[in-house]
Amino acid sequence: MARKTVRRTARKSLKKARDGRAAGVLGPKKRAVADRKAAAGALPQWTRAEIEEAFRRFRAARPEPESELEHVDPYTLLIAVVLSAQATDAGVNRATPALFAMADTPEKMVKLGEARVRDYIKTIGLFRTKAKNVVALSKKLVEEHGGMVPPSREALEALPGVGRKTANVVLNVAFGESTIAVDTHIFRVANRTGLATGKTPFEVEQKLLQIVAEPYRRHAHHWLILHGRYVCTARRPLCEKCIIADLCKWPAKTIPA
Repeated sequence: MARKTVRRTARKSLKKARDGRAAGVLGPKKRAVADRKAAAGALPQWTRAEIEEAFRRFRAARPEPESELEHVDPYTLLIAVVLSAQATDAGVNRATPALFAMADTPEKMVKLGEARVRDYIKTIGLFRTKAKNVVALSKKLVEEHGGMVPPSREALEALPGVGRKTANVVLNVAFGESTIAVDTHIFRVANRTGLATGKTPFEVEQKLLQIVAEPYRRHAHHWLILHGRYVCTARRPLCEKCIIADLCKWPAKTIPA
């Protein structure tokens, strides 16, 4: 009886594996190969109608997406985004409440000082460099911008620790500009789906700005980052939950095409 049970279980496992292959479920190595193929721009191009439909669905599912970084104004947003580099939003959100309780303005942050800032953010990666940048950029805001966060890309990127992606986030979230900040999630989604392939975040950003229609552009950043964070994940994308799976060009989708 025991042998029959073992054989029956083995047959079921084999059938499940075959069914998975038939449905397009590929292992990690084959998915990685498919990702490289996608990033090389070897996938079919999306039509304008498909792009429009994808973002129509994103908007229908989440009309007003918001940043998951906790903040109350442009300054606390700027600090949170600087801290989020090579870190998770959740990790930053655990550290910033105590920090912002002590220093929620550039003047207070400068007064708090680098050593004490380090103590508040030591659970975040690269905390020493980030503490130095947070205090330095706060000092520059006080000295050159009257303690206000400037609504200018050039001025933002001149601040210590602020690059193009950070500037894009601040311009989008704090000032309502239609910028697209390409982080690791958006870079993956854009390349994997074939929506906007590129070898660098800047390349992907420029392509997205070209193909995303103006009505969708302001929120495109958040729709794509949330999609990459919770659905089109790096190791095993949840294609069965994906609202654009039928439009996606990725050859390793985990559901039948």
